[in-house]
Amino acid sequence: MFFDAGGGHRAAATALKKVIETQDRPWDVRLIDLQEVLDELDIFRKLTGVRMEDIYNHILAKGWTLGSTQLLPVMHAIIRFYHQAQVRILTQHWQANRPHMVVSLVPNFNRAMFHALQAVDPTIPYVTILTDMADYPPSFWIENQLQSFICGTAKAAEQARAAGAPGSPVHRVSGMILNPSFYDVPPVDRDAALVQLGLQPGVPTGLVLFGGEGSQKMLNIYDRIDASSLRVQLLLLCGKNTGLADKLRRRSGRLAKHVEGFTKEVPKFMQLADFFVGKPGPGSVSEAIKMGLPVLVENNAWTLPQERFNATWVTENAVGETLKSFSNIVPALERMLEPKRFATLRQNANAIQNQALFEIPEILEEKLKAAGASR
Repeated sequence: MFFDAGGGHRAAATALKKVIETQDRPWDVRLIDLQEVLDELDIFRKLTGVRMEDIYNHILAKGWTLGSTQLLPVMHAIIRFYHQAQVRILTQHWQANRPHMVVSLVPNFNRAMFHALQAVDPTIPYVTILTDMADYPPSFWIENQLQSFICGTAKAAEQARAAGAPGSPVHRVSGMILNPSFYDVPPVDRDAALVQLGLQPGVPTGLVLFGGEGSQKMLNIYDRIDASSLRVQLLLLCGKNTGLADKLRRRSGRLAKHVEGFTKEVPKFMQLADFFVGKPGPGSVSEAIKMGLPVLVENNAWTLPQERFNATWVTENAVGETLKSFSNIVPALERMLEPKRFATLRQNANAIQNQALFEIPEILEEKLKAAGASR
């Protein structure tokens, strides 16, 4: 189960399905968009004609995230108000499409999905995989119900043990789910590839990425670095935000840059980069770390509440720096690129071995075997 409020949930579900299909497992893995199943209950679509997840993604693209902490309880109240209706629809869905196991990669709706599955058959395993590095309680990822949790950090595992129902299995894996392409990156002639993009070999290269929707902050980041004397160049990945990409392409200044729209070649671009700049999204930060890139992220009132621990994780693991504001990006980059510090940050990033994508199917196999549904 996934949805498209932010791109990470679908990406994680797709990656997991892809790797399972390469393994010798007799499973029929079905990706179900929860938004489509519950579409008739989407109050935002009823009022505005626009789906809730599309409104959320537009907010991300525009950077209108100030106050998101205060809006979260309102959203939870609406979800709780429609709880019985959600359970009814999901029960009908699973009666018509009976699963051997349900794996949730979405927050906020795990109570309704669990109750619906219990109504169909309480012996069917229900598993929640947190695609965030930590929960943002209450009732974001972790509900007090007897189910399984798969967590990519020690913090998330600790939260699941404390907030889940007593006896709920908690499995700690080595990180976030990444696309399989991050584990099989073909070698590249880095100098030639940089030249092909209009960049210069030997110049520290930053990759700027704010998820699939991009962010207007990328304009400010470019302008501040361009106005400085820093000897760097930038790869700016704008996702689906074509307007932002056009604005960045029209920027003229001393700073060499390559602007890219939506791309499936993020591993290749990270292979060409030396450091990462972006929001503390669990996916993009984990991808950067997998590619050995020190990271610069921001953590302030505009940061989504569920992503704030990610910024703390960056600092705690000494793989980069967390800023209050990207208005301070120039001195932060000067500190990061100091040779000795940069070498330490890169060494720390490379020391983190994230194999979660391959660990999770083994856990799911055990759940199916325990339920008598593996073969």
